[in-house]
Amino acid sequence: MRIDKYLKVSRIIKRRTIAQEACDKGRVLINGKIAKPGSVVQVGDIIEINFASNSAKYEILDVKEHAKKEETSLMYRIVE
Repeated sequence: MRIDKYLKVSRIIKRRTIAQEACDKGRVLINGKIAKPGSVVQVGDIIEINFASNSAKYEILDVKEHAKKEETSLMYRIVE
């Protein structure tokens, strides 16, 4: 699945366009490498998102095309 779509489906980032912009600006890393909006993510990957002075790391536990709000917390785990 594309990283921009994963961030939207998992509700880490609310809108896909915002996720695309974050990727374009180099603020999203997958396993330590800068991600483009079309970069593919898989179970076990570590996503790092840098916004201003905040940084968050997530481990991907599940990849789904569609997820209900209650299921999104099962798709990733916060690292650190």
